[in-house]
Amino acid sequence: MAEENRLRAVVTLAQGMAAARTPRESWRAAALGASHALGGSFAALSVWEREMGRLRVLVNVGERAPDEEEFPRSESYPVHQFPEITEFLHERWANGGEPDAWVETVDGGPAKGSPDDRAGYCHQRVAALRRRGRGCCVIAPIVLHGRAWGELYVARPLGAPVFGRSDADFATVLAAVVAAGLAQMKRLEEAERLAFTDALTGLANRRAVDARLDEAIERHRKEGAVVSLVVCDLNGLKQVNDTLGHAAGDRLLERFGSVLSLCGAMLPDALAARLGGDEFCLIAVGPSTEEVVRAAEELCRRARDLELGEGVACGIATTEEPVGPVTSARRLFRLADAAQYRAKAGRTAGPVVAGVEGPQDPVLRLADAPPPEGGGERRALRGRDLPPPGADRPLKDAPPGVAQPTHDTDEFKL
Repeated sequence: MAEENRLRAVVTLAQGMAAARTPRESWRAAALGASHALGGSFAALSVWEREMGRLRVLVNVGERAPDEEEFPRSESYPVHQFPEITEFLHERWANGGEPDAWVETVDGGPAKGSPDDRAGYCHQRVAALRRRGRGCCVIAPIVLHGRAWGELYVARPLGAPVFGRSDADFATVLAAVVAAGLAQMKRLEEAERLAFTDALTGLANRRAVDARLDEAIERHRKEGAVVSLVVCDLNGLKQVNDTLGHAAGDRLLERFGSVLSLCGAMLPDALAARLGGDEFCLIAVGPSTEEVVRAAEELCRRARDLELGEGVACGIATTEEPVGPVTSARRLFRLADAAQYRAKAGRTAGPVVAGVEGPQDPVLRLADAPPPEGGGERRALRGRDLPPPGADRPLKDAPPGVAQPTHDTDEFKL
C-alpha cells in the first residue's frame, strides 16, 4: 500500500473511532479500520485482564470462523498460552524498548522481514491459524497510559501474501491510533458516568433516575413489566448538620448510601440513587411487591442501626398493586412520595406500600388529588390532609403525640 493510502487508512480508522458512541462501536471501528489498512481478511481486538490472567476477545470482524462471534460472550485465552504479550512488554518494552508488532505464519516459522525472532515461537497462535484457515497474522500490543492494555490482531487467509516487516511497523502505528481512540472513549465514558452519578455517595443521581424510570414505564406499557419505586427520606439529617456539622451530615449520607446500595443488591438490576438532599430511591423492574418490601424492610432495619440519624421513612409504589393506571414516571413518583409521607407522619418502622388498603387507600387519595394552584412540585402534595397509619382523620386533626413531619431539603420538580 502506498504511503498516501496508508495515511488515508490511519485517518479513516481514527475518524471511525471518534464517531463511535459506545465502547462496542469503538472496538468494531478499531478492528475494521486496522483490517482494511493492512489488507487483512479478519481482525480482532482483545483486552488483557490481569486479574484473571487472560486475554479476552472484545470483537471479531471480517471473515469469521464458525466458532467466532462478532462480540463474543466468553472467548478468552489464558495468557500463558500467549506469553509474548506479557514477556515482551515487561521484559523489553518496560526496560526501555518500544512496543512493536510481530508476525506469525501458518508454518510456524518467522515471516521474511519480520521484526525479530519472536515471530513464530507461539505455537498456540500457529495452531489457531491452521484451525481457522488463515495463513498469517500480525499482532500489535496496545499500550494505554503506559501499561499494556491488550492487542490488535489482523490475519490474512491461506494463499494471500504474508505480512512483512513494513506491515508490522504499520500495525504498530495503527495500535497507537487505536490506543488514542480507546483513551478518548474512556474519557467520554467517565464524563457520562459523572453526569449520572451523585458526587457524594457514588450512587446514581436524579438524571439517571429520570432516564431509568422512563425506560421502565415504557417496558411496563409495552410488556406489562412490574415496576417498583422505593422513595426514602433520611430522618434527622438537619439535626446532625446543626449539632455535629455538615461533615458529619455528609458522613451520614455516605453511610446510608452504602446501606441503600447493599439492600438494592437484593433486587436484580435495581438502581440505587440519591435524588438530592436527604432523599434517596430504588428502582426495580421485575421483582414482585413481596421482594421489594423485603428489601425495603431490610433497608429500614439497617438505617435504624446507623450511628447517626434517626432511621428512614420509606414509601413504595409498584405497578403490581391496585394503584390505577401508571403511564408516567410522574404518577409513580407521586404514589411513592405519598406512601413515604405516610410512613414519615406515622413514624412507622417499616415501609408503607401505596394501594394495599384498596381503592380508598389514603395514600392513593393524596397522590391523585389535584396539585395546588401553581403546583407541579412533588413535595407540594405534602402538608395536605392524610391520616397516618391506623388513624381515621386527617393529619391536621391527629391526636397529641403524632407530630407534623419536617423536611430538611428543597422541593424537587419532576
